[in-house]
Amino acid sequence: MRWVFYPLAALIVAVILGVATLGAMSALAWPNLPSLEALTDYRPKIPLRVYTADGHLLGEFGEERRAVVRIDEVPVELKQAILAAEDERFYEHPGIDVIGIGRAALANVVSGARGQGASTITMQVARNFFLSREKTYNRKLYEILLALKIERSLTKDQILELYVNQIYLGQRAYGFSTAARTYFGKSLQELTLPESAMLAGLPKAPSAYNPIANLRRATLRQQYVLRRMLEAGFIDQQTHDAAVNQEVELARGGAAKNELRGDYVAEMARQIAVEQFGEEAYEAGIRIVTTVTRDDQLAAYRAVRQGVLDYDRRRGYRGPEGFIDVERVANDDEERLDELLADVQDHDDLLGALVLNASPKQVTVYRHGETIKISGNGLKFAAPMLNDRAPQTRRIRRGAIVRIRDLGEKGWEILQLPEVEASLVSLDANTGAVRALIGGFDFNRNKFNHVTQAVRQPGSSFKPFIYSAALERGFSPGSIEEDAPLFFPAGITGSKDWEPKNYDGKYDGLMTLRDGLVRSKNMVSIRLLQAITPEYAQDYIARFGFEPAQHPPYLTMALGAGSVTPWQMASAYAVFANGGYRVDPYVVKEIIDGRGNVVAKVDPPIAGESAPRVIDPRNAWLMDSMMRDVVRRGTATRALVLKRGDLAGKTGTTNDYVDAWFTGYNPDLVAVSWIGYDQPRNLGRGETGSAAALPMWVNYMRAALKDMPEKAQPRPDGLLEVQFDGARAEYAYRENAASLAQQMPTVGNEFAPAGEAPEEAIPLPVQPSIPTVVANPAPVVERTPVPVKR
Repeated sequence: MRWVFYPLAALIVAVILGVATLGAMSALAWPNLPSLEALTDYRPKIPLRVYTADGHLLGEFGEERRAVVRIDEVPVELKQAILAAEDERFYEHPGIDVIGIGRAALANVVSGARGQGASTITMQVARNFFLSREKTYNRKLYEILLALKIERSLTKDQILELYVNQIYLGQRAYGFSTAARTYFGKSLQELTLPESAMLAGLPKAPSAYNPIANLRRATLRQQYVLRRMLEAGFIDQQTHDAAVNQEVELARGGAAKNELRGDYVAEMARQIAVEQFGEEAYEAGIRIVTTVTRDDQLAAYRAVRQGVLDYDRRRGYRGPEGFIDVERVANDDEERLDELLADVQDHDDLLGALVLNASPKQVTVYRHGETIKISGNGLKFAAPMLNDRAPQTRRIRRGAIVRIRDLGEKGWEILQLPEVEASLVSLDANTGAVRALIGGFDFNRNKFNHVTQAVRQPGSSFKPFIYSAALERGFSPGSIEEDAPLFFPAGITGSKDWEPKNYDGKYDGLMTLRDGLVRSKNMVSIRLLQAITPEYAQDYIARFGFEPAQHPPYLTMALGAGSVTPWQMASAYAVFANGGYRVDPYVVKEIIDGRGNVVAKVDPPIAGESAPRVIDPRNAWLMDSMMRDVVRRGTATRALVLKRGDLAGKTGTTNDYVDAWFTGYNPDLVAVSWIGYDQPRNLGRGETGSAAALPMWVNYMRAALKDMPEKAQPRPDGLLEVQFDGARAEYAYRENAASLAQQMPTVGNEFAPAGEAPEEAIPLPVQPSIPTVVANPAPVVERTPVPVKR
């Protein structure tokens, strides 16, 4: 009997001593527990978020991507999934689950390891806020004590709310709200039961059960959660079976993407926030409201993307992006094929794929568990590189990396990533508020903002500013200049002979300034600049916001040989659109701090009210009338497809087809489109502003002006109609009308179709030869801009 009593007594003593030791340790540890202020005054790191003017998310920046939600905003199904996966008895225990701890301890003793922790949700909150994740008994003791302390201070719903918002769920997503958008592109309220179960399975091991990294493993964990929900009585068998069999669709691209494609706008806003708030901007919950709108931004993105892809098709297929050795890889070895494709990034709908088999009639490609067969029209673009005679380094063959695009019912097609870049910016002509901004073809591929940073030659799109200057020197749209060859010897240019040409090498003799601009005649522009002097024009263009130093005072200024950005061009053309007022583009409307207070707000000068007048209203009206003719019968007739009478603008093509532009507007909206290579090179013969840039502008304006009625520009006072030729009439400044009427000879008006010059920006230092002084320009009305309110 003694052999039974002594061991039992020893065990009881050991238990008593253990409990006493644990109690003593707890008594000593309790006063040293951290304050719960971090929980009771919860201030999580919330990223900087950028929104459109109409409330849509453009982008977010911060180490922790988190969206805080209240517990009553969490769907019941998601709550039940979390409880089933992590802590079924959460609403019953006092913070620790004794049964669960005993079970975990027994498992650890049996295995000789410390793999199971049996942490309740309250214990996980304690760990996430105050402790590390190391698996030691000392840390577990503190975790238990903290859990008990938390339960004494907070309600169960408050604890669950902290858990739902604080827990890390992979992909830089903190909290279930952000995880829902990251993995499924949905809000919490939009989640289905299978999606809720998959999210609820993540806390145990976010990297292991990440559905983006390993969907198969994540699905197994999801099924475990669904089974636990069934066992806990949260769902019935029928609901369980339906959820198990329902396929989960992840957010395209494997994460929450910027559906509005406002990356360039978001980056501009981020820079402004960091400049004002420093690194705190990334975690203080600051919201920036921009001026762009959702519909305009989407329309601009689609217009630029379509324009670039259309251009790329015209230039032909260059061949695969690269080649991978797949000689020893079977076509059905999906795991190995996925590894080979791991570094191939998708770019919106241009998806990376690996060629398994290729022939002129059919190409079979592999992409993330799917084998796709492409034939017929889907091979049309890439056909030259499917030919046996194609160069080995450019031929589509097994192992080639290609780009494919889903055409829906039409199947798939092979495309390529374009090398060319493009941009589009639009703004409110009366305030300067940017409505849309696309800084390049793909932000993730090239973060250089071609709207604000690309300094390029504007070509003929700069000519309206020379014509505007001429109106202030006594000219009118009806003034006559000669379209005839010009030659400047080296003695005049200071360097070498210069013989500028028109686009087609043809010359039409005498013509009005209106016809010269409509038909983009280089000789007319050069002679006009000679008459007013380049020095005067250089000074005059500063009224539009251009930097005079970027436009040397030589005759080549008439052909757009200076340097501009699309941002500057949009601001400058707004002066013509709004009747002569200078408005500066801006993209941030207001900044709101984490407490909801507006800390900065832009109060822009408004044309006709508070903005400074920089040109005579008569000048703006006459230039508008000439540029409307550019659309009606000049180089921009492609815009007639919009069937509007209030459109005006000017095409631009620089020397050797390096840059192509179109800058145009209606009285309320200005838009600039540009296309070219980052390292300047020939776009290809015929790739003028009309052919390459104008289609992007048209496609954007079609959407942007859809519900806007046409708007006429009222004719200002001080203009006089001048009759000449017995049939034609032009308007001129009243003070210049009499002399102009005497100067107007009979000129023909039957010319060849308007065109653009390939030699529109030859930077040669040609000096003026015929200085003329007629009249002083309209004065600039100065106004101090309204400062940002803080």
